[in-house]
Amino acid sequence: MPRIKIELPPDFLFSTTINVRITDINYGGHVGNDSILSIIHEARVQYLNSMGYEELNLDGAGLIMADVMIEFKNELFYGSQVKVFVKASEFSKASFNLYYKLEALKDNGNNNQLIAVAQTGMVCFDYTRKKVMPIPVTVLSKLSNN
Repeated sequence: MPRIKIELPPDFLFSTTINVRITDINYGGHVGNDSILSIIHEARVQYLNSMGYEELNLDGAGLIMADVMIEFKNELFYGSQVKVFVKASEFSKASFNLYYKLEALKDNGNNNQLIAVAQTGMVCFDYTRKKVMPIPVTVLSKLSNN
């Protein structure tokens, strides 16, 4: 069976650290795939907030996640801290991709373990008019440089 392969961009300027909660743990005793998606969502919100945006207000545009791909690499456990790197890339008129690299912090950050890589396709959307809209120029400029 062919597997997805996500090609990460070369550099990530933004990162955040997220604690693994007990509610993130599944019956297998590790972080569930649904929780990895939730961690990615939290990292995306923090990434946008770092530039003064919210998912429903990027200089007048909202965001819709059109698709998601996740490559799971290693397990993650309760009590761990995961460092999530986020970068925007591959811009079109109304959409762009966000890339994520998730690493479990080990040895004070000196020996991190890759947990997952992911990609989300984000589309700018006018929630009032219920229509796709172009990426605002100011947003494009900020996202391109972060």
